[in-house]
Amino acid sequence: MKKIKTIQKTIIALLLMVMVGSLLTGCASTTTGDVDSDSTQNTAVETKTDEIKKAGKLVLGTSADYPPYEFHKVINGKPEIVGFDIEIAKEIAKDLGVELEIKDMKFEGLLAALEAGNVDFVIAGMSATEERKKSVDFSKTYYQAEQTLLVRAEDQDKIQTIEDLAGLTIGAQKTTLQEEIALTKIPGAEAKLLGKITDLVLELKNNKIDGIVLSSSVAKAYEKNSSDLFVPSISFGAEEGVAVAIKKNNEDLVEAINQTLDRLIAEDKINQLIHEATILSEEE
Repeated sequence: MKKIKTIQKTIIALLLMVMVGSLLTGCASTTTGDVDSDSTQNTAVETKTDEIKKAGKLVLGTSADYPPYEFHKVINGKPEIVGFDIEIAKEIAKDLGVELEIKDMKFEGLLAALEAGNVDFVIAGMSATEERKKSVDFSKTYYQAEQTLLVRAEDQDKIQTIEDLAGLTIGAQKTTLQEEIALTKIPGAEAKLLGKITDLVLELKNNKIDGIVLSSSVAKAYEKNSSDLFVPSISFGAEEGVAVAIKKNNEDLVEAINQTLDRLIAEDKINQLIHEATILSEEE
């Protein structure tokens, strides 16, 4: 009898162990399922383009003193910011299906505003230099221009070469490729750096400086608008190419912007926008 009872106890113990094991396995499965569910939810991260589309607007940072790229103009009695950069920004917003909001500021503050999240992207005739690439990402290049000089028309005979600039004061916009040229590529000249092109032009007209380093399209726009200004046959070479600046780690927005630029380049729309903006900048 003792032997039978011992066998019965053993069987009962085994059954209890199996039941406990099944319960533990069920709990483990439930827990794993919960973790997988949470993990799946966590992977659905909102991208920058999702955020922009949800807000219904794309915020542009620019410095509107650089015709024909971006500049102020009264259109039908209303002051507006126009230029071919602005038209490109409008095309990007249109492709994303949102409205464009423009924030105008000094060029030197644009990248700080981008990194702080105050603007979604920057289009401002900005060259995609290696130094800038350390802090922000860039789209593909959409335009490349020669760098030249703007001087007073009365000085056109005495300023014809880079060597003629020795001993003169040459202006350039802060934190730009033109600043680097003024500081390193004009032997014997003194550089004066200001935040806005319009202030530099005023300094030039008031004989406070002797010339301004500018992109050729910008210099020619100022020349055509002012009979007292002149662009001599001086070239500092081509710029690295202008591109759209985007805050780092927003690859989705970079891709969306590049798709718009690809379309505009394929349609030869960039050259058309530059031509139209140049004409607009010349109108009284």
